[in-house]
Amino acid sequence: MTPKPYDALLLASFGGPEGQEDVIPFLRNVTAGRGIPDERLEEVAVHYRTNGGVSPINAQNRALKAALEAELEARGIQLPVYWGNRNWYPMINDTLKQIAADGHRKVLLLGTGAYAGYSACRQYREDLGMGLRETGLEGVVEVDKVRQFFDTPAFVEPFIDGVRQSLADVREQLADRGNPEGRIKIVFVTHSIPMSDANAAGPAAEHENYPENLYTAQHRAVAAHILAHVPEAEGLEDSLVYQSRSGAPHIPWLEPDINDALEQDAANGVAGVVVVPIGFISDHMEVLWDLDTEAKDTCAELGLAFCRVPTPGTHTKFVSGLIDVIEERLTGPDGAPRRTGRVSAVAGGPWFDVCPAACCVKPAQDGSLRPTIAGMDSEVGVPQP
Repeated sequence: MTPKPYDALLLASFGGPEGQEDVIPFLRNVTAGRGIPDERLEEVAVHYRTNGGVSPINAQNRALKAALEAELEARGIQLPVYWGNRNWYPMINDTLKQIAADGHRKVLLLGTGAYAGYSACRQYREDLGMGLRETGLEGVVEVDKVRQFFDTPAFVEPFIDGVRQSLADVREQLADRGNPEGRIKIVFVTHSIPMSDANAAGPAAEHENYPENLYTAQHRAVAAHILAHVPEAEGLEDSLVYQSRSGAPHIPWLEPDINDALEQDAANGVAGVVVVPIGFISDHMEVLWDLDTEAKDTCAELGLAFCRVPTPGTHTKFVSGLIDVIEERLTGPDGAPRRTGRVSAVAGGPWFDVCPAACCVKPAQDGSLRPTIAGMDSEVGVPQP
């Protein structure tokens, strides 16, 4: 898309509870329309209950927002940053109303998902499409979206730094155990999704280009790039596994689960693992619970040395690189683009500024499609060029 004079940036995320009384209402929002009773939600709520009812995600988004604001200011870019969530306060619709009340009309959306796919991309486009209609701001506020950033140096370089440091940590653990030559495996992990979502990820025209599915292919490309830039990992085994499966048992999801994979690794003689959460940008509840609690406990039971690489969070390279991606879409005071070219370091990028028709499509339960922004087939707000 041709750069524009955007007057606001909207950071959009998943949201999370910030107290025990928030947990069930939050989970009701997450599972809305699925008819899941509170008794079943309480089984999931234990992840939050054990953390005081607080998910780290909101605090992490506040920190990311502040870091983005500081980097924008350092570059002399006058672009106010707003924040809205899908499932908990501040809600996206409330943020849209505030944006409009403050006089902004051209908004650039930064979603906190790095990859192609329904939850990471299209659902944010739906959130804004429905939000503009529900708030009566359709045709008043225009919202476009930055491209998915899995392929950018912003996203991968913090992981490269982290893998190098975590490898040293695992080797030290093995040396302390008297096993300095023990086998180490690099375990890349991302959020499992239903196979139907994985097979629908991206535009239909792209599907025949990948032996598995686009979602998996993008993660494998990121993993390969990271390994190629960590000399200390040369010759080590690696794998891509999944976490946080939910939903009905009869519905196929991406596998293997990380805990099942760790059991197999231990049985095959692996002595230590470096776990790399390449599916996530911050250390939110699913990282802290599924990896730092369950996967770490599994490793302890199996006798595996364990170290988990940090997510990008507010890493300097991540924040600076995100602003690079945002600058791709901005015009300067003279009306010329602020940045020429689209930075990309990983196979499969750069991704689309405006998604193709039916990209990552996922019909509602009644078979209808929700309104979206930032797509070639979007009908909400100002038409996309």
